[in-house]
Amino acid sequence: MTKDTTAGAVNGRRAVSGDPLGPNSEIGRKLKQYYDELVSDNVPDRFAQLLSQLEQAQPARKKD
Repeated sequence: MTKDTTAGAVNGRRAVSGDPLGPNSEIGRKLKQYYDELVSDNVPDRFAQLLSQLEQAQPARKKD
């Protein structure tokens, strides 16, 4: 291969201008949408209580 044939190629594939993920862009968009939904969900009350209890117990353990 010459430099002319590999220019703009990534791992032997041509980069699609304007779409860095190429055919995987739809998968990337769906994953980002799913992640954003998970992050925006509220933490259940019971889970928040357990985390609070854990935080209170940890300083007591450090003193021992």
